[in-house]
Order: sequence, then C-alpha cells, then structure tokens
Amino acid sequence: MAGSPVREFLRCLPKCEHHIHLEGALTPDVLFSLAAKNNITLPQDDEAFKSPASLLERYQSFTSLDDFLHYYYIGMSALVTASDFEDLAWDYFQHASADGVVHAEVFFDPQAHTARGIKYNTVIEGFTHACKRAEKELGITTLLTCCFLRHLPPKDCLELFEDEDVQKSYKSGVVQAIGLDSSEKPFPPENFTELYRKANALGLKLTAHAGEEAPASYISSALRNLGVTRIDHGIQLVNDPELMHKVASEKTMLTVCPLSNVVLRCVDTIKDVPIRKLLDAGVQFSINSDDPAYFGGYILDNYVAVHEAFALSVKEWESVVRAGIEGSWCGAARKEQLLRRLNRVIANWEGKI
Repeated sequence: MAGSPVREFLRCLPKCEHHIHLEGALTPDVLFSLAAKNNITLPQDDEAFKSPASLLERYQSFTSLDDFLHYYYIGMSALVTASDFEDLAWDYFQHASADGVVHAEVFFDPQAHTARGIKYNTVIEGFTHACKRAEKELGITTLLTCCFLRHLPPKDCLELFEDEDVQKSYKSGVVQAIGLDSSEKPFPPENFTELYRKANALGLKLTAHAGEEAPASYISSALRNLGVTRIDHGIQLVNDPELMHKVASEKTMLTVCPLSNVVLRCVDTIKDVPIRKLLDAGVQFSINSDDPAYFGGYILDNYVAVHEAFALSVKEWESVVRAGIEGSWCGAARKEQLLRRLNRVIANWEGKI
C-alpha cells in the first residue's frame, strides 16, 4: 500500500495513541548504541545479541507474551541516565509524528528500572523532557501513565506506589494515570484492588491490560474490582456477549493492538483480530502500536494492516478515530481541536477513496 491514496488518507487521520510502552520503542540500533555508551554487556550466550540485525530477526519469531517479555526486560538494561530515557522517548515521538499521531498517552514501567538501581526521578526526568519537546516541536500533546508489573507481588507494587517521589509525581500532575501490564496469566486484576483503590483516591486515571491472552473474565474483573475506565487490549471481550454489551453501552474504550496480537500468537492473522465484531457491537476502541520496536510496526503500520484485512470505509475510520479522541484523557478544549481536525480530514477525503 506504499504511496497509495489509502495509505495517505490513513496517515492524515489525527490519531490518538493510548497503548504504547515507551520501553517497547527501544529499537535494536538504539539498544546497542546505549549499551556501548553505558558499558552494558548484553547476553553473550544468546545468538540474537550478536548484532542489531540478528536481534531484529529474533523479534520476528516470538512464541508467546512471556518470550517477548524476556527480551523486553533485557533491552531495558541499556537505559541508565535521564538522557537515555529522553532519547528513547524522542525517537518514538518522531515516528509517531510521521504517522499522524497528535496525542499520545504513553506507558512506562518504573519497577523494571528501580529494581536495577535506576532512580524513579531519573526515569521521569528523561521522559518528561521528551514529552515537553514533543509538544513544542511536533505538536503532540502527551500524558504519562505509570504501569505496574503484575507478575510481581502486589505488595511490591504498593511499596512503589507509596514511594515519596512517586507520590510527588502524581500530586504534581507529571504522571496522571496508572496501568497494569506484564504477564497476564496467572495474575488476575483482583490481586491489585488495593493499589487501584488508592490510585482512585488520588484522582488518577485508571487502566489495565486485560483480555489479551487471558479470558474475558479478566476484563470483567478489571472493571469491577479495579474501577478502570479503559481496557488495554481486550480482544477476548467478543467471547462474552453480555459483557460486550455492557462495555459498549458504558463507552469503555479498548486500546487494541493488532500487530502485537499476531506477533504474540494471541491470534493467527490480522483478520482474526475482532475489529469488525467490535464495530458491529458499537464498542469504542482505538488502534495502537503497543511495543513497535519489537512487533514490526508503529501506529500507521497497524492502521494499514487493519485496512488491508477489513477494508474499512471512510466513515468507519472516522468512527475509530473519533472514539480515540473522545476516549482520550486530555482536556475538552484539546479534544475539540482534534475533532475539528478530524472533520477537515474526512471532508477532504470523502469520495476520493
């Protein structure tokens, strides 16, 4: 579809990305560069780490979520200084801008860094600088979401949440939301009820990964026990019609990641991602890149893959992008700006493709 009118239309759409792990935007080239700068020795007993090219090739054969996470956590070892985190995020924002992203609500995993001696404030400093630069130079507004690793004991997550520096980042508004990621099974959402209760008391936005590999009951639990207003992934929702009706009627947005679902073997092909079923049921969802450096595509690649699989109409694409804007956590004025921009794009392209 390179160079086609359809691809250009998809690029022009004002996208909001809600499911992007900044650490998942660490390309092999950047990883090897930072490892050399910081004197980090990458695993010598894994042939994948012979070169950036061999590592990129390995990324094309993940067998599961846990297989991916193994490489994901190794990659983080190269991130040491605030400038490393800034460089990582800035690299993502440049890709996002080229793909038509205008608002990005980005995830980061502090426990993966504090566990190896990197201070929380170091992570925040780097990512915050990149976010400010993205708004100033690229016109991308941003929101930071602090994700907790569900494979770790809930008490460890609570300890980090209650850390003085972490609390300051919440109360200052530098970080405005929390999420729950890492291995989904066998770590159900209800394990983290207390964490989310305390986050809600601070007025933080709440989301959680649910229904990616695990069944739809994880989605139900996240809604019921954690009080989330957004579900990350959520593709198993289609297996529970009653729950799907509830999610649609309450306009709970899913942050769907099509290429990720295929690479991690949650589905066999893009055609198996339940895009059409979600549309037909009136479920609000956005399309996102998840961990683009590992899954072979940024957000526009995901849009293109969905279009090639489902041939969505201009009006259907308008509804997807509109849901993403309306489901974002930015302010009303920013949403109005983006909706006006969407209207202009649709008016310009209606009847041309």
